[in-house]
Amino acid sequence: MAPTLFEHGAKPGDLIEIFRGTYEHWAIYIGGNEVVHLIPPYDDMSSFGSLLTLLDSSTAQVRRQKIWEVVGRHHFIINNLLDDEYQPRERHLIVRDACRMVSRVLPYSAITHNCEHFVTELRYGKPESRQVNRAAVIGGAAVAGVGIVALGAALFASLLKDDDNERRHHK
Repeated sequence: MAPTLFEHGAKPGDLIEIFRGTYEHWAIYIGGNEVVHLIPPYDDMSSFGSLLTLLDSSTAQVRRQKIWEVVGRHHFIINNLLDDEYQPRERHLIVRDACRMVSRVLPYSAITHNCEHFVTELRYGKPESRQVNRAAVIGGAAVAGVGIVALGAALFASLLKDDDNERRHHK
């Protein structure tokens, strides 16, 4: 259950991770129950069709909205995920820079410059996306798995062929 309006506990500069089913959307909390986030042109990010829009968009706009308008019916958490790796910038600088970005249209790529890259760059000065890193690891494992199966099939076929050749020579 999502926290109520006064229970979320976010402080200005905190990263907000919103769980949208097939992906996570990220925003930066700026205070006053408002967030700044990077979003492609379509604002209904709740359906699978909108996920395709995320993957197909080449630009996105920085928006300032009430947290509840962005979260909607979804669950969210405060997730300052890289605090153990990087020193967060000062909160007032994060908020100032986020607010200065509002209304800008920026290049967008689900892989190299998505909403998570946007907020981690504001908080840490380094754009990173764990979501993309996880997908790359999973995709790499899948490719490796297919490769191993193909290699195994090729080796098995080779062994069968060698066995068949050996039987012909012994006749």
